[in-house]
Amino acid sequence: MADIKYNKAIPDYEELFSGGEKQGRNSVSVLKQLLRSNKKSLILSLFLYVVKYLPVWVIPIITANIINIASAGGDAAINKILLNLGVLVLVVVQNIPTHVLYSRVTDRMLRTVGAGMRNTLIKKLQHLSITYHKEIETGRVQSKFMRDIESIEFFNTQLVKTLIPCIINVLGAVAVSMCKSGLVTVFYIVVIPINALLVKGFQRKMKTNNRLFRKENENISAKVANMLEMIPVTKAHGLEEHEIHGIENQIKELRIKGLMVDRTNSYFGSYTFVISNILSGLCLLFTGILAIKGKINIGDIVIYQTYFNSISGNVQNVINIYPELSKGIESVQSVSEIMKSSDVEDNRGKIEPRLFHGTVYFDHVFYRYPGESEDTIKDFTLHVQKGECIAFVGSSGSGKSTIINMIIGFLKATKGCVSIDGKPIEELNLNEYRHNISVVPQNSILFMGTIRDNITYGLDNVDEKKLNEVIKAANIDEFTSKLPNGLNTQVGEHGGKLSGGQKQRISIARALIRDPKILILDEATSALDNVSEYHVQQAMSRLIKGRTTFIVAHRLSTIRDADRIVVMENGRAVEIGTYDELMAKKGKFYELKSLSELK
Repeated sequence: MADIKYNKAIPDYEELFSGGEKQGRNSVSVLKQLLRSNKKSLILSLFLYVVKYLPVWVIPIITANIINIASAGGDAAINKILLNLGVLVLVVVQNIPTHVLYSRVTDRMLRTVGAGMRNTLIKKLQHLSITYHKEIETGRVQSKFMRDIESIEFFNTQLVKTLIPCIINVLGAVAVSMCKSGLVTVFYIVVIPINALLVKGFQRKMKTNNRLFRKENENISAKVANMLEMIPVTKAHGLEEHEIHGIENQIKELRIKGLMVDRTNSYFGSYTFVISNILSGLCLLFTGILAIKGKINIGDIVIYQTYFNSISGNVQNVINIYPELSKGIESVQSVSEIMKSSDVEDNRGKIEPRLFHGTVYFDHVFYRYPGESEDTIKDFTLHVQKGECIAFVGSSGSGKSTIINMIIGFLKATKGCVSIDGKPIEELNLNEYRHNISVVPQNSILFMGTIRDNITYGLDNVDEKKLNEVIKAANIDEFTSKLPNGLNTQVGEHGGKLSGGQKQRISIARALIRDPKILILDEATSALDNVSEYHVQQAMSRLIKGRTTFIVAHRLSTIRDADRIVVMENGRAVEIGTYDELMAKKGKFYELKSLSELK
């Protein structure tokens, strides 16, 4: 057993959702393709199942043989009984190795499928555009990743370990019965479909209830995720009871939807139990009459009754797992909502920047957000040379962040052209392009881990000398020297153990260690106090040197040394010049500066 290899590559199932016309059309076709992609393992699993299950088919036959032999009597009766028992022992003992092999093959296949589904969803989420992520709630995504993938895994387990084996059992029992008595087989074929009709009757209601329950689960997941983000604001305004009441209402709604599912499943289970036992009684009556009339041997009643109960039990199992299968199909539909999205960044065949300089040209660029009736950016033209520092100022909604997002490649111009080093940004491999840029956002984004982890995020084998230089340049040593664990200090969730200025300097160090050619500072000091701003400004001044830099500024005094300042208003560049030129002009920038001094 030690030679089993578990490091097989995790499969990618994206094509099952987004393939051609024959693939990814609906949940059932996705599941069919999923089985087909594991065809070899599935066939081996089913073969091993048939072999290991032989005792269930053979024992009734041997039992009937022994009863018939004992009834007939004779000198050779004991030898015949011993022969049957010998066959029985062989068939039963082989179950040990075949069951172990069956479990090994089947479990490995199912675990691989589950890992593949999770991995595929993660890849898709990473490749989807930033616009898509802004539209979908985090809690909803988490529900799809956790609950729906679990439901799909459970579906696959029930399919491979219950549904398909049940079908094999039914076919096997019918085949043996047919060899013994065609009349009894006809009875089976006529009676058993009654259970199938019962499934059909409940099918639509189950599907509807499962969909409503799944949607309500997603809603409450999204609500809880939002609630956790809002806790500081909620407590600051004394709104705890308001939030509790809001969530409580949704929990009540979830309970109602869950009870609807449970009620339908309950009726479904009770009906199938009663019908199954009535049909079993009919089989016993039918075979008893045949034995009385001499149509079958008395011992054969055991075979037919056992096989009927086996068939009925397997049909019952299929019926019982139908609600879970229905949930699985619904969960595939839920995951498909993400997987089928075409709002992705496709970098295949795009240009990979080699010698990157950092020139950025905007030529008569317009941008309009989807669903909006008016352009956010209007006829914007700006040519930025390598190493220039450009600052954007303007009131909220003037278009500053939209311009920045177009430089990063998050947004594409609806008209006009944005060029990087003379090449339209649409032609660039954005993943490779972004290796040459760094962004320091207004709100520092830190993850659970150490200060060192957050600085070196995504980088392997960082040189300690370079790391120390970056730490000094970003003024991080000013506070890490006072911490017991220094760079190995845990920052807490979202960096909650650090101050705003400390988090911002870590963001600057993260940008600096990548040695970017293009640097974007998005209101990097607007939320800081004067002392923190001083330290951050010192770090920023070192970071800017020799790089093409774009600064979105809130405090206008911080951009005095910018090469050019672009004043945005209603999506247009209304003024461009140096700090002194714009102040001397006494136009829009002068007005903004005067207003900022009054605050």
